[in-house]
Amino acid sequence: MISERWLSALAAFTLSTLALADAYPKTHQTHDFFAVHLNLSIVSPEKLANHLKARYEGQIGELTDYHKFSVMKSKTGPVDACLPAISGPLGHINCINGVLWSQILTPGVQLRHKRVPQPPVAHLNTTDWVEDVSAVQTRSRVSSALGITDPLFNSQWHLFDTVQLKQDMNVTGAWLEGVTGKGTVTAVIDDGLDFHSNDLNNNYFPAGSYNFVENSKEPDPKYVNQTHGTRCAGEIAAGKNGICGLGMAYDGKIAGIRLLSGQIDESDEAAAINYRYQSNDIYSCSWGPPDNGRVIGGPGTMVKRALENGVANGRRGKGSIFVVSAGNGGYLDDDCNFDGYANSIYTIAVGAIDREGNHPEYSEPCSALSVVAYASAGYQSEGADSIYTTDVGVQNCASGHGGTSAAAPLVAGAIALALSVRSELTWRDIQYLLYATAIPVNEEEDDWQMTKLGKPFSHNYGYGKVDSYGLVQMARNWKLVKPQTSYHSPWVRVNKNIPQGAKGLSSIFEVRPPAISVFERLEHVTVTTNVNHTRRGDLSIELHSPEGVVSRLSTTRRNDNATSGYAGWAFMSVAHWGESGIGNWTIVVKDTMINDFSGTFVSWQLSLWGEGTDSLSSSNSDKTGEGNNNETIMQTPDTENVGVSWDLLVAATGLQRLGGWASLSLSVSVVVCGAVGTYLLLCKLSGSHAAPIIVDL
Repeated sequence: MISERWLSALAAFTLSTLALADAYPKTHQTHDFFAVHLNLSIVSPEKLANHLKARYEGQIGELTDYHKFSVMKSKTGPVDACLPAISGPLGHINCINGVLWSQILTPGVQLRHKRVPQPPVAHLNTTDWVEDVSAVQTRSRVSSALGITDPLFNSQWHLFDTVQLKQDMNVTGAWLEGVTGKGTVTAVIDDGLDFHSNDLNNNYFPAGSYNFVENSKEPDPKYVNQTHGTRCAGEIAAGKNGICGLGMAYDGKIAGIRLLSGQIDESDEAAAINYRYQSNDIYSCSWGPPDNGRVIGGPGTMVKRALENGVANGRRGKGSIFVVSAGNGGYLDDDCNFDGYANSIYTIAVGAIDREGNHPEYSEPCSALSVVAYASAGYQSEGADSIYTTDVGVQNCASGHGGTSAAAPLVAGAIALALSVRSELTWRDIQYLLYATAIPVNEEEDDWQMTKLGKPFSHNYGYGKVDSYGLVQMARNWKLVKPQTSYHSPWVRVNKNIPQGAKGLSSIFEVRPPAISVFERLEHVTVTTNVNHTRRGDLSIELHSPEGVVSRLSTTRRNDNATSGYAGWAFMSVAHWGESGIGNWTIVVKDTMINDFSGTFVSWQLSLWGEGTDSLSSSNSDKTGEGNNNETIMQTPDTENVGVSWDLLVAATGLQRLGGWASLSLSVSVVVCGAVGTYLLLCKLSGSHAAPIIVDL
């Protein structure tokens, strides 16, 4: 066995599903597997394998500098002798240069959870529902014009509702204009996809599909309870074929990536996130960490890198589009900002509304929530208030699909329609378009606040429900956004006790104009926090922008008894989209409960992400030849230039030179470019070019 010392030194693995697409058969019973991030200019995978007397298993997915190795459990001596040295601040293996990071790969069963709705049971009162005669006639004309004979279409209220008028995805207008998803591929990462279903097989895209659980090409589910992925796929691309119902993009292609239903490790998840990312346009992910109101969880190091790689290099530089469900733990006070998939700037987090346009108790709110789409009213809903879709089986249909699991695929389908009329849209264009065309619901609720986009935002609904027709129309003539830019503040050190009660402890950081001089407008805002507390569930955090918009970054959770506080957790908000970013940003940390638990607000860091100016675009022309609109330029903080020597860098950060390069233990591939004032200048490797990042010393 690999030593416990190495296990503790390599702590920080999350989920995933075993090996690479072309790896050896799974042999975790006889071998230990580990992943390594290499500086390939210094050491090759083959050289490292020879040095460690390990077997080289291959590159991990599309991550060219991450590689997988194995060693027989009875022959781990060279590995045990070498790899424990990784415990240093650099993650540097002293016995061989060029290793930036490594991690043991331990398989687990269903470390990510499908997002079917949870108790309490809820149903809408349908006894008084009556179909509107005019709406029924309109739906009949639509069916006739499009030749729809699918028997469940009239029950698919999320596509055309004749009872709750205008409470649907507003998609049939796009269909009547011939926009049906042709030329797009959506990959459903889930527990499998039954490509034998007659409702899916004509749209099935085998070249974009894979079974990471069994290391095979066919992603079909193996057990009777593995219906989740097939149902999600049906919402997106069930064919217009006289079987069951229709998908949002019924002429689009659908790929299945089986990941959730077996022994998996993080290398599998990283490979799945980027699988065939030049062919698969959209990745629909209706899963995440447990929705129990107790966990803070998200992607591990390699999966974070895969998400970055996807938006940087997927779709030939336009960026893979990741659509994720926000989570079903709302009734347990869970918040989607505790989910590192939902609160990633690289994903579109989708919440749920029911057939009446209301917020189901299970749907998790947060400041990272992008939009909402239709789903069931509650747990085990069946029939009139649930989603009708395809089921596992040659010709089976489902009438009880729901939860945010059902909402996310509908948004993926709407995006497929937009891409079918404008394939050059980047991952960031899609986010702009969703926000600009979303329709607010239940505006009488007091959580709505106006943003600089001229659109209101709500923590329950994001920017509102997706309007498929509006999305398609705006996509046709949308001016593509300029390259992304970002700014990272110095760490703000607070180190004060948090008073109990409603007032909280505030800290202010001022962003001055020179610091973000190449920002055209703000997009995502992230706040990384270090807060100690003896009961994490008592904490809540607000962020007040210079424009007066308030983001609830975290909320109290009655079941969260963790004593770890927030240890470097990054919260995200899309509520500040369109702001300038200039001025005072105020964070308020609250210890809301009057009890014997207490805490300290240690430190925080503000990160701003946005669209660059024309000057940035002209100085940052495409270097890849693939029209990459996603290159990131990080801005230097506004600070006094005091000069920094390499000796000071080493003393301040534990930095070491490695063959002319340098490395820090970060979640992205970086090299040191130099220093500016009191800041370390790093370069993030992205494809064939490097973009600078500023890191406070």
